[in-house]
Amino acid sequence: MRIGWIMTISAAIAAAEAPPTPVLVELFTSEGCSSCPPADLLLSRLQQSQPVPGVQVIPLSEHVDYWNQLGWMDRFSSPGLTERQRQYAAVLRGDGVYTPQMIVDGKAGLVGSDRPAALEAIREAARTPKAAVALGCGGTPSKLFVRVDQGPAADADVALVIAENGLQSNVTSGENRGRLMAHAGVARHLTLIGRAKKGQSFSAEPKLAIEKSWRLENLSAVVFLQDRGSRRILGAGQIALSACAVN
Repeated sequence: MRIGWIMTISAAIAAAEAPPTPVLVELFTSEGCSSCPPADLLLSRLQQSQPVPGVQVIPLSEHVDYWNQLGWMDRFSSPGLTERQRQYAAVLRGDGVYTPQMIVDGKAGLVGSDRPAALEAIREAARTPKAAVALGCGGTPSKLFVRVDQGPAADADVALVIAENGLQSNVTSGENRGRLMAHAGVARHLTLIGRAKKGQSFSAEPKLAIEKSWRLENLSAVVFLQDRGSRRILGAGQIALSACAVN
């Protein structure tokens, strides 16, 4: 009996010391979409509460541009993020392109405001082993250091996103006219920084492109490994840029 208790306690200590499993949660949204505010709120709450034990939810709010011609120009939108959603639609073969759409770890698509479905998808994604992505301040103030010691399960694109919290817009036209819309984890800039080979280590020191209008204290860098064919996320990491002296 005593040995059993010791083993249980040891397992609990090991679980407490283990780093959380990162799960990338992407929300395709728009300030011109009247059904998007509940999804924006859910993404923010996932970020703040981190509701799944042992999991680090890494949220990205990705604003598409196909709502812009319908009464309100979303200042956070970009055609590149719209194309990213289309790439997912081609692989997932679900309901096509729509908002709000949540993609969990590149493999599960769901209505972005569906909290139970989101939590289940996050739990399921956390069961898949991932490559550990280590991030730190680079050798110069405006660079990031990226290291993957044990390579991904397949060849993968390595992407860097600059995300910003604490953003809001006073929407004066379109479907959300009169709303003050708040956003978390807004993808300000997304770029590929390299390609990781299956089972091989990877390192890079990309330059951080930060615009003066972005608030450093609200910025983070998100780096993820993504299988180009299946679009599945094979590893991810996040670091607050307030820890680095970015010029």
